[in-house]
Amino acid sequence: MDVTSRRFSKNCRSRCAPAVWRCLAALLVGIVSAPCRAEPPVLLNPAAEVVPLPPVEIGLTLDQLEATALASNPSICRAYNLVAAARGNWVQVGLKPNPSVGYEGQQLGSGGLAEQHGVFFGQEIPTGGKLRLNRAVAQGEILVAQQQLAAQRQRVLTDVRSSYYRVLVAQRQVGLAEELIEVADEGSRAVEALFKASEVGRVDVLQSQLESEQAQILRQDARNAYEAAWRELAAVVGVPDLPVQTLLGDPAAPSHELQFEATLSRLLATSPELSGAVADLQRARRAVERARVEPIPNVTVQGLVNWIDNGIGGKPDGGVAISVPLPLFDRNQGAIMRAEREAAAASYAVTQTELDLRSRLAPVYEAYANARNQTERYRKTILPAAEESLELTRKMYGIGETNYIGLLTAQRTFTQTNVNYLDAILRLRQAEVAMEGLLLSGSLGSNGESSSATASPASRGATAPQLRGPGR
Repeated sequence: MDVTSRRFSKNCRSRCAPAVWRCLAALLVGIVSAPCRAEPPVLLNPAAEVVPLPPVEIGLTLDQLEATALASNPSICRAYNLVAAARGNWVQVGLKPNPSVGYEGQQLGSGGLAEQHGVFFGQEIPTGGKLRLNRAVAQGEILVAQQQLAAQRQRVLTDVRSSYYRVLVAQRQVGLAEELIEVADEGSRAVEALFKASEVGRVDVLQSQLESEQAQILRQDARNAYEAAWRELAAVVGVPDLPVQTLLGDPAAPSHELQFEATLSRLLATSPELSGAVADLQRARRAVERARVEPIPNVTVQGLVNWIDNGIGGKPDGGVAISVPLPLFDRNQGAIMRAEREAAAASYAVTQTELDLRSRLAPVYEAYANARNQTERYRKTILPAAEESLELTRKMYGIGETNYIGLLTAQRTFTQTNVNYLDAILRLRQAEVAMEGLLLSGSLGSNGESSSATASPASRGATAPQLRGPGR
């Protein structure tokens, strides 16, 4: 090496080395110290604000209960955060791979004769539109999560409305029980008067006392049913310590008659369950596209800069490497097959969900039609007849034209008729709520995903705890 070459090598080492080391150090510090991308913010429930409830003495409306539930029910907050999580995944799966940088030293044991000191850079370049398809799949997951959120909101509203009508009917049951106690007491007074006049025997007096006791039991049952219904309503609303108060509304108010075909059309057009199944099918189809491009090799580019290469007199040099994997054995065959079968399953799931909705609607509509027919007959014919029969029987008993068995039968008929009427009203409202709520209920079930309205009292033919007439 001549003097000029030695000077150039010395100057290059003295000038280039510090600059390269500074660049390398800055890159490493930036990579290590750079903060990770913040996670998506916790999205509690931006669509609803806590609505202050009115004072206890004023009473609550259904609208107030619904607004409070949408703001306070934890299942909705949970669903909102799952949507936010899906959005975070969409961001992540579309990010490009990070570049790599590092130090490389070779021939380090050559005593300075052939040592090489350099810095290398590398970058993987995705091909085949993988990142775009990643986000297409993630977008489908967001749509599914949004439909699950919509379904959860509807479950909450359905549960609130069902519990609201249960409490309203329970209020009516308490009032009916008080009225039945008055009827039984009035009958007892009449029997006592006739007994003192020696017109009836001791048996009639005992029987009237038994009827009064049955009425007392009926009232306590009604109060217990009301308390249970209120506790259920408070839980669904999301305010467990909600003070007991009057609910404003009339459970027996006339409503618009629902037709099966119109109800079915609305259900199929607006059900978030069906929309979620369609969104999952679209996601599965994008997943197939993504699996098919996976065998397209990504390109890895690497660059090397040696600021000292003693093998060439200490001069700087460099190198470039470009590599791609060869898809000889693993061509993603299994993943493609799996994605295709999952897409086929998702397609069948859409049809299955539609048939499931039709199947679940049938018994609910049957319960609705039966309850509607019963309430109309009770209101127009049966209740007025039972009341008139009781009044006439009382008068006939007072003048001795009928025995106590006749009066007892009229009282029991009046009692059971009113009990059955309230039961029919509750079943009618629950069936209406189930159909208007798109057959979604059970917001506080396991993970808030209990959706089948066939599990509700309206479709099972069961009702809330109800009054039972004496003698049954």
